[in-house]
Amino acid sequence: MSEKGTRTMTAFAGLGLFLWYVSLDLTGNPIVRLAILIGVGVLVPMLINESRTNWLATDHRQ
Repeated sequence: MSEKGTRTMTAFAGLGLFLWYVSLDLTGNPIVRLAILIGVGVLVPMLINESRTNWLATDHRQ
């Protein structure tokens, strides 16, 4: 994984943990809290890194 990919993953993992912690006070539903943690902490950065990789693979650099 590239340095940008690692930084993206780390930032969103931290954001996911922060939002999960905040959600402890806002909702009592553990499914919602898990969805926030997994969605923001894992899925979003994976999608960003994958789209960045695909964008560079199609040579849109100028």
